[in-house]
Amino acid sequence: MSLFVIADLHLSSDGSKSMEKFGSRWTNYMQKLKNNWSLLVKDEDTVIVPGDISWSLKLEDSLPDLKFLDSLPGRKLIGKGNHDFWWATASKMKAFFEANEIGSIDILYNNAYLEKECILCGTRGWFVEEAQQHTVGSVDYLRIVNRETIRLRMSLDEAMKLKNSAEGLDLPILVFLHFPPVWNGFVCREIVDVLHEYGVRTCYFGHIHGAYYSPRSFEFEGIEMLLCAADYLNFAPLPIRFE
Repeated sequence: MSLFVIADLHLSSDGSKSMEKFGSRWTNYMQKLKNNWSLLVKDEDTVIVPGDISWSLKLEDSLPDLKFLDSLPGRKLIGKGNHDFWWATASKMKAFFEANEIGSIDILYNNAYLEKECILCGTRGWFVEEAQQHTVGSVDYLRIVNRETIRLRMSLDEAMKLKNSAEGLDLPILVFLHFPPVWNGFVCREIVDVLHEYGVRTCYFGHIHGAYYSPRSFEFEGIEMLLCAADYLNFAPLPIRFE
């Protein structure tokens, strides 16, 4: 069993949302994603997708995109991104998956999963720098950061339960966020402090597009930060670790 990660799929099965304005890499991106995914990922593998999965605005409208994702090899653990307006409560989403025979997708949100060699957890996160948000209307940034910090703690608390039950094995905790906790000189201090508190040493994030010449990973205060946005990876899931 192998682990992979790829964020920011921005699926639009009906073609109503074009991504080509963000660069030539996005041309025919869903076919490119399908081809690369099918070459790399086997049915017994797991792929973590940290947000911005579908452009749909409602859960029922996301069905073609979720069916596309479900058709790809492997188990998928999906997190919420800033464009996932279709996202509903965990109970509604699980019921929707079951009703529509979507069997390979689970939610990575306020929870954690134990793999053979590591523990997976995460949440959406948030940029602390208001100038980079491009939001509409008045936004209470402090409230959002506090909420996302609470959600991260909930996920990490579940991760610690799994870690403590792992029969003496010191399994690493991998955190998957949609927003980068650190990027281009800005730091979401609240998120970073929680990562330190729980001893996290590896954090994957998406959201950043077009940064093709940036390093894939960098270290901040002893934490390895890794960019896994789909266009940065040229729509090929990034291997995390192998058995």
